[in-house]
Amino acid sequence: MPHALWTLWVLGTVISLFKEGAPDQASSLTCDPPEICDGHSRSLISIPSGLMATMKSLDLSNNKITYVSNSDLRVCVNLKALRLGSNNIDTIEEDSFFSLGSLEHLDLSYNLLPNLSASWFRPLTSLNFLNLLGNPYKTLGKTSLFSHLTNLRILKVGHSYHFTEIQEKDFVGLTVLKELEIDASNLQKYGPNSLKVIQNISHLILHLKQPAFLPEIFVDLVSSLEHLELRDTRLGTFRFSKVSTNETKTIKKFTFRNVEITDESFNEMVKLLNYGSDILDVEFDSCTLDGLGDFDPAMDTNKDVSKIETLTIRRLYIPHFYSFYDLRSLYSLTGTVKRITIENSKVFLVPCLLSQHLKSLEYLDLSGNLLVENSLKNAACEYAWPSLQTLILRQNHLRSLEQTGETLLTLKSLTNLDISKNNFHPISKTCQWPEKMTCLNLSSTRIQSLTKCIPQKLEILDVSNNSLSSFSLTMPQLRELYISGNKLKTLPDASSLPMLLVMRISRNTINTFSKEQLDSFQKLKTLEAGSNNFICSCEFLSFTQGQPALAQVLIDWPENYLCDSPSHVRGQRVQDTHLSASECHRVALVSAVCCALFLLLLLAGVLCHRFHGLWYMKMMWAWLQAKRKPKRAPQRDLCYDAFVSYSEQDSHWVENLMVQELEHFNPPFKLCLHKRDFVPGKWIIDNIIDSIEKSHKTIFVLSENFVKSEWCKYELDFSHFRLFDENNDAAILVLLEPLEKKAIPQRFCKLRKIMNTKTYLEWPTDETQQEGFWLNLRTAIKS
Repeated sequence: MPHALWTLWVLGTVISLFKEGAPDQASSLTCDPPEICDGHSRSLISIPSGLMATMKSLDLSNNKITYVSNSDLRVCVNLKALRLGSNNIDTIEEDSFFSLGSLEHLDLSYNLLPNLSASWFRPLTSLNFLNLLGNPYKTLGKTSLFSHLTNLRILKVGHSYHFTEIQEKDFVGLTVLKELEIDASNLQKYGPNSLKVIQNISHLILHLKQPAFLPEIFVDLVSSLEHLELRDTRLGTFRFSKVSTNETKTIKKFTFRNVEITDESFNEMVKLLNYGSDILDVEFDSCTLDGLGDFDPAMDTNKDVSKIETLTIRRLYIPHFYSFYDLRSLYSLTGTVKRITIENSKVFLVPCLLSQHLKSLEYLDLSGNLLVENSLKNAACEYAWPSLQTLILRQNHLRSLEQTGETLLTLKSLTNLDISKNNFHPISKTCQWPEKMTCLNLSSTRIQSLTKCIPQKLEILDVSNNSLSSFSLTMPQLRELYISGNKLKTLPDASSLPMLLVMRISRNTINTFSKEQLDSFQKLKTLEAGSNNFICSCEFLSFTQGQPALAQVLIDWPENYLCDSPSHVRGQRVQDTHLSASECHRVALVSAVCCALFLLLLLAGVLCHRFHGLWYMKMMWAWLQAKRKPKRAPQRDLCYDAFVSYSEQDSHWVENLMVQELEHFNPPFKLCLHKRDFVPGKWIIDNIIDSIEKSHKTIFVLSENFVKSEWCKYELDFSHFRLFDENNDAAILVLLEPLEKKAIPQRFCKLRKIMNTKTYLEWPTDETQQEGFWLNLRTAIKS
């Protein structure tokens, strides 16, 4: 039983792994929009099922597909692009592409197809692009594969190792090709006129390791090809012999890419260029010159090469450059060259004599080399480059802007100078420049400020990607200003740039700009100011969103215009940002708030007056002061038998009757009167508090005058806070005259409660009862 369970588990695991490793349904595709489907790099082992007839593009490259059957693509009648490159396809059934009459792009590169069948391509009458590179076939088949592909314009065939033979019938039926790429690195046989059958080829890319068949191929193409690009070739053994022909030669450009050249093969290559007498453009890219410059100075055919107008050299490697001979043997090849580009080739010197021979040179690009001011001075010697208009010295080792300008004074025709990506910090205050120079590129040169060293007659100035914090130069003829990638906080002054048409000032620290600023540039047609730190104020938003014509000037609007502040709209596009009314009308809002506060304070004052608010606040302060004092003096610290609280209008009764009856009694009572016993100079409230605390009892002489007295209120209040809260009977109420309870203020709620619940003494008007009153009062004080 355990063995059976183990077997079942293994089978389930294998099945699940198979399902995971073989997603062969259309769900493996990503279709967005629905007719464009992407299934590359999904580890598919077959073409997914469930494909739709509406599909127009299908990318299944970089998978593990091995087989294409007749039914896999049958429903894809509207398919225009099919990419099956970088799979393991070794078999395609004969009618697999039968329904693909609308197909325009087919990529079968880098698979395992050992043979190619013409039946695959016969239905593909609309095919424009076909890539068959990297498959292990030796030839293109026994019959012509492409005779029915009348719309084919781009064709790529061959294999770096397996493809060994080009046959006469291989390209029959092809008349016009925009691009033909043939990987014949291991070519062993070339059929005569095999490529000549193609009447017009715009660009041929030929991978050819050994040059044995190059002369024959070149002769076949000389009247039908415009651009020949030779790749990965070793020309060490190359030899070329002239072949007489009456055909018109059409080759205009020759490119050598990753080609190894020796001194001897260079001479043969010149013969090749002589044969294609209409060649105007020659390019060397990533080539190696393995020699000492020992070129044959006695070549009598050099005069035919004088038609070359453009020479481009990129990443040229010369292992023995420091052993090079004089280059005078090449001078005759350069007499009519108009454009020369030598990039990233470690050039540190151009001989003066060579510069003087370049009489027709109008454009010179020496970017990415090792030139310094002294070597540049040797190159730009007297009579050097007399026709030169554009000089590009980008990314060399120049350090002095002043010295560079003086060195180039010999170039009388120079109008355009690019010295970007050098290090010119700091720059001098004054400099000299060629008189006709109108365009200067100083981008990425680490300059932090601009001086009058910059010529004022410039029409185009590029100072992008530096550390400039301002632009204050006056340049009356400047038409284009490129100043992106700096630290400017505002637009330049328009009055200093009256002719400005184009300004690019993105990637600075500009916070805002206004309609008035833009209008001040009267001739400005193009402005690029995106990627700045815009403060999206109401004024800025109103200006930018309320000017539909602004989009015609701001070429990067609205994508690159994002808010940096306020924080709650940071990252939003300026065009889509909206602020609340409170943010846009802040002055009005503050005014309204101030008015509301004033009305509120006024209302509070009225309420305080109506409901004794001021009195409550005074009492709260006094109560807080009282709270800081001890609760009550111990019994031994009592100084008085009673503190008498009374109105000044009732002083006659207190002083002449109460004092006489109590203080002259035997034993006498000691009373505390404010007139007599308060400490002079001490705050009245403190006197009241201390007197109440140092007295055994507190006698309140109540009358209409008492209720109206402010200080009586304080005395009553402190007794209310201090004495009543201690739940004792220290207060003695004496009604000097009949007093209605409603006359007592509502805030003395506890006093009103005492008068409702406890007995108080009333002063009798009948003299016969007054002796009993004093007896009761003395008893109350002693209790």
